[in-house]
Order: sequence, then C-alpha cells, then structure tokens
Amino acid sequence: TLAKALGGGVPIGCTGARPEVMESFQPGDHGATFGGNPLACVAALTVIREIRKRGLVKKAERRGRYFMKALEELKGDHPSVREVRGKGLMLGMELDGEDKAERVVMGALEEGFLINVTAGKVLRFLPPLVVEEAHIDALVSTLDGLLRKVEG
Repeated sequence: TLAKALGGGVPIGCTGARPEVMESFQPGDHGATFGGNPLACVAALTVIREIRKRGLVKKAERRGRYFMKALEELKGDHPSVREVRGKGLMLGMELDGEDKAERVVMGALEEGFLINVTAGKVLRFLPPLVVEEAHIDALVSTLDGLLRKVEG
C-alpha cells in the first residue's frame, strides 16, 4: 500500500523495513524487472517533496485524531457500532451486522461519500492526506443520520 501512494498514480514498487532487516540484504538479493524506472522515480520524488512541503504527515496525524474522536462520539450514540479503530487517517468502524454496513455504504454513496466495507461489516475510511475538518464533519453527520435510519 505504500507504493500506491508513493507513485501518485504512476506504478512503482517500494520496500521498507527496520534498518537491521534492510542490512540483511546483499547486492542481488532483491530485484525488479522495472526497478529504477526514471519516470516512476521522478513521480515518487515529486510526491515526497509535496508531502514535505505541505506538512501532510503532521496534518494527517491531526486530522486522524479529529476523525477518530468524531467516530468515537458516534459510537457512544449508536448501539450498532461495535468498535472504532485505526491509526492516522486509516480508520475503521465495525458495525454489528453486514446488512447494516451495506445499507450505510449505499446510503453514503447516495450522499456523495464513497466508503469501503471490509470483512462484511467494517466501514473503512481512507480519506486523502489533504482532507479538511469540514469534510470529516460532513461525513460524520451523514453517518449519524444513516446509523439512526438503520437502527430504527
């Protein structure tokens, strides 16, 4: 999943690990048919520069905390929400049934929000790093209404 974001839509591969793991690689241990593609490398460097220039890592941490708090508040208001979990802007909300999750996902789509569902009943949220609090608020408000509807 790291390489998908790294390339900004341009296919690229990426390996990351703790230093002691990376030190175990010797020249020739790992290779790729398209390794070192100049276009892909320029795209990746541009993405990294933009992330740094815009302070998107810190922003993602702040927005992730804000989003998590809002989802936790929803959990307190809705008995069908079993758990809220995640890190940064990669968050999930587990509901108590697949039918409810499907209805929330379809209702959100009608309101202009694309939500993925995993394991049948976990709503997965992966907003872009540039998400604003107003976007999060709009989604949370929509989720509140949809959860009331499926619980009623």
